[in-house]
Amino acid sequence: MNKITVLGAGAWGTAVAIALAARHDVLLWGRNPAQMAATAAARENTTYLPGQPLPDSLRVSADFEQALAHVEHAGADEAPLLIAACPVAGLRPLLEQLKGRTNIPNVVWLCKGFEYGTGLLPHQVVREVLGDAIPAAVLSGPSFAQEVARGLPCALAVASTSKALRDSVVATVHGGNLRVYACDDVIGVEVGGAVKNVLAIATGTADGLGLGLNARAALITRGLAEITRLGLALGGQASTFMGLTGMGDLILTCTGDLSRNRRVGLALAQGKPLETIVAELGHVAEGVPCSKAVRDLAARLGVDMPITNAVAAVLFDGYDAAEMAKQLLARDPRNELA
Repeated sequence: MNKITVLGAGAWGTAVAIALAARHDVLLWGRNPAQMAATAAARENTTYLPGQPLPDSLRVSADFEQALAHVEHAGADEAPLLIAACPVAGLRPLLEQLKGRTNIPNVVWLCKGFEYGTGLLPHQVVREVLGDAIPAAVLSGPSFAQEVARGLPCALAVASTSKALRDSVVATVHGGNLRVYACDDVIGVEVGGAVKNVLAIATGTADGLGLGLNARAALITRGLAEITRLGLALGGQASTFMGLTGMGDLILTCTGDLSRNRRVGLALAQGKPLETIVAELGHVAEGVPCSKAVRDLAARLGVDMPITNAVAAVLFDGYDAAEMAKQLLARDPRNELA
């Protein structure tokens, strides 16, 4: 049994805490004292993960110092984990709270996306704020929070340049209905996890417009080509995009009804404005800000990403979804593998 602190009590952070609490000493931290008090009283995160009871062993707290002390004071024979479960936009502020602390054992993040404004991937944000002294890793893959909280099977990948941390995450998280695979391609894992959200918006839009299953398959496949082109340009490994955090996460997010980004696309097809969609969703849909960040980054790198560009144009430039679909279909043919 290891000590684990999960920083972030949204849907995914809560689900991971629930899953790991069956085998480890887990503390779930959230920044909103009222929400955490309500969660502790109800033994359920009614705000972000309603209907999923918390195990009796899972502790919840809004006390940041208590949350860090839980892993900072682990025993010599333990392998504690500090898991950052915030959205990408919240990663830098969270890391700033860790800056200067000398007893942090490691940092493992769950967020998927590019930091808008800088175009940085999460590992680059971690390096900017904390440097290279603290072992760091990303844990990602095809995973809906509701299913993980219910104990349904799920496979994830952990990526880090530190083999010791990869091995520690696998040893701690792998078990029961959770499978964890290790790799060293941090860039590839992060790019796949980020851009698949944009493609899920595109696929949801196509489904909402009634373009059919053939169109869905084409969007997923050509979307994977876009992800791979960008990932290779940033230094990722081609094989990563055929794995869990590439093809696997893309298929799940584009086709699963639990996907928030897919639901954004379905709503766009109905002609709803973005502000209304986000308000009705009630959760963060990372593909929305990510589409703009990826469009800007791809333009700087000279990477062709027509589907991503179309999504960003509909979301932020006032373009009509049906018209953008026509423009994608009207593009000149090209070599599939180019």
